[in-house]
Amino acid sequence: MRHGKKHNHLGRKKGHRVALLRNMSIALIEHKRINTTLAKAKALRCFIEPLITKAKTNTTHSRRVVFSNLQSKKAVIELFGPIAAKVGDRPGGYTRIIRTDYRKGDGAQMAMIELVDYNEVYKPAETRTSSKRTRRGSSSSSSSNSSQTSATAASAASVSQEEE
Repeated sequence: MRHGKKHNHLGRKKGHRVALLRNMSIALIEHKRINTTLAKAKALRCFIEPLITKAKTNTTHSRRVVFSNLQSKKAVIELFGPIAAKVGDRPGGYTRIIRTDYRKGDGAQMAMIELVDYNEVYKPAETRTSSKRTRRGSSSSSSSNSSQTSATAASAASVSQEEE
């Protein structure tokens, strides 16, 4: 039975597990992207996302709470500075886990975990200014149909004038 098993123990005692997650969090904050196993990436996501949420409110209390979890002044300064500025309007989901190959030595599933706002490849494209098309014949689709019919009528009139 799995009663009370809320997180993955990662095959470590509590002190070792907390140190592992703390070190991986500092590396993720510093480098914005790290490669690790899938299980560690999922555990890291559960560990760091509440800290990033806490960093959105820049108060002394939230800084002390984050520092008690990270124990690194450089990481706290980075987290409350540029990272909090970038994720200020995002309502959660600050990290992305992308599965990669299997590790050659033991066959463990590897993954890349990264901060979402720092990946330039996955930036959303420019939003289109045209209105959304519907199938019910709304004003935008009927106006486009009328412009198409007027264009074909104009081309037919020019062809008839050339024949005369």
